Amino acid sequence: MNLPCFLYLRRMLPCGCYFAVLCFAALCFATVGNAGEPIAELGPVGEVTKVKGDFQFTEGPTQTPDGSLYFTDIPAESIFKLTPSGEIELFFKPSGFANGLMYGGSKRLLACQMDGQLVSIDLADKQVTILADKYKDKRFNACNDLVIDKQGGIYFTDPRYRAPEPWPQGTEAFYYRAPDGTVTRLGEDISAPNGIILSIDEKTLYVVPSMQRQVMAYTVTEPGKLGDRKILCELKQTGSNTTQGGDGLTIDSLGNLYITSALGVQVFSPNGKLLGIIEVPEHPANVTFGGRDDKTLFITARTGLYKCEMKVAGHQFRSE
Repeated sequence: MNLPCFLYLRRMLPCGCYFAVLCFAALCFATVGNAGEPIAELGPVGEVTKVKGDFQFTEGPTQTPDGSLYFTDIPAESIFKLTPSGEIELFFKPSGFANGLMYGGSKRLLACQMDGQLVSIDLADKQVTILADKYKDKRFNACNDLVIDKQGGIYFTDPRYRAPEPWPQGTEAFYYRAPDGTVTRLGEDISAPNGIILSIDEKTLYVVPSMQRQVMAYTVTEPGKLGDRKILCELKQTGSNTTQGGDGLTIDSLGNLYITSALGVQVFSPNGKLLGIIEVPEHPANVTFGGRDDKTLFITARTGLYKCEMKVAGHQFRSE
């Protein structure tokens, strides 16, 4: 979740001015957008449409096996649920400034809380279980995004957005929480690690930085252990900003990556070729596949939740 400008405005402007700027930005976007040129064999099919607006900053979409879509509104400290019938309900509040979400199996929702915790929320009784809140006896900075593997281990990022000063960990990094609860730091070699996802065969871990344009790919030698790394691709930029990175991402059933950026959702092949860009009416923060056949691309974008239909289905992690 890329919040540098959002947080800067929040801290530096008086409440009235900040609100005015936010409202002006929201008014600059329509509720329906041209998705751009469709990508061969992928889509979209038709336009990007708004499901609902009037949120503060949406993030973390994930679908559960019953067809419900959960997503967060970070400043509102809320987790919302889009039901299969199309109704949006408040699911959980206060959320600990929950950001990234993922279904974790066993009827539980995994959440990265920017208060510095990785937690599990029972979908039935909403009981919260802390899965990880410290590394080497220090709290995490502000847990951001995550992905679960077939073994039940969780890869998650911990950049600095919403972190107290000085940063509790003293660095921005990404981690692995093993099924037995052991937490291992995997890397601190990129600027503001943000979105994180596995390849379909779970042999590659992709990490999207917010403050650099290069998207990294790490070889997974075994769950929670990484080998070689390489630059998978470089995100297309707006203007002359060469340090503008991406945010969240998802993956389809063919292994293509969908990475949110200032230009929209940039789609890359598994070998790093830019296939196209799905334009969104607002700056997107995160993205996931869902719907009845997993061919609906849901996009959280600033004040709105959007969707578009695709030709290709998405890949779901641990969706029992």
